[in-house]
Amino acid sequence: MIRVVIVEDEEFIRRGLVHTMDWLGMGCVVVGDACDGEEGLEMIRTLKPDVVISDIRMPMLDGILMIKKALETVDFRSILLTSYAEFEYAKRAIEIRVSSYLLKPVAEEDIVEAMDKVKKEISQSGFQGEGFGDNLVQEINRILKQEADKNYYVVKALESIMEHYGDRISIETVSEELGVSASYLSRKFKEITRRTFLEILNEYRVVQSVKLLASGKYRVGEVADRTGFSDYKHFYSVFKKYTGMTPSEYTKG
Repeated sequence: MIRVVIVEDEEFIRRGLVHTMDWLGMGCVVVGDACDGEEGLEMIRTLKPDVVISDIRMPMLDGILMIKKALETVDFRSILLTSYAEFEYAKRAIEIRVSSYLLKPVAEEDIVEAMDKVKKEISQSGFQGEGFGDNLVQEINRILKQEADKNYYVVKALESIMEHYGDRISIETVSEELGVSASYLSRKFKEITRRTFLEILNEYRVVQSVKLLASGKYRVGEVADRTGFSDYKHFYSVFKKYTGMTPSEYTKG
């Protein structure tokens, strides 16, 4: 799943990008959104996204400088939203490795096309098993630390994912164990993590399956069983969604 951060000071545009695009259908998830360059810089450094979509002209810190500073510590692709007057200026900022420049107002198909381009760039750069899943683990650990005293049920749900990912668990089984309704837990989980229980469970399972495949000790079918996937076809589909390749392609690579 491609992790996206959106930085845009115009709330109407920012909310539109966050809530009206079919991110899941594009194989993406918006992990954060910020209203100015300074907030965006901190968010990028904390969440370590794969892609940053940013306006150029913003309060506190403009988009180009924000991306330059963020690239010092985080590796990501960027898509810049520009007005016609800023377009040539933006294109000269080649050192920040901008994947696409989109002129405002941005149409939905422009975002889809830009994200397709970014996904190809990420795929061509090569999937590396070593280090895969670091962002997810860091994200989970951050939530566990920050929410320990405030959101007990969400913390317990995340701990359940890490401890029982190889079992047949779901938001329903976890909520039953915790003694709360599945709808309540689902709502709180997404509120805090910005993702569904199943999305994080599936990605965590893929992270663990990559480790097992890399060990060379298990066949693909055994890895699917050990990481809680119901059948090979489902494992194949989810693995490719998160890594860009099939389990067999990964073992051969």
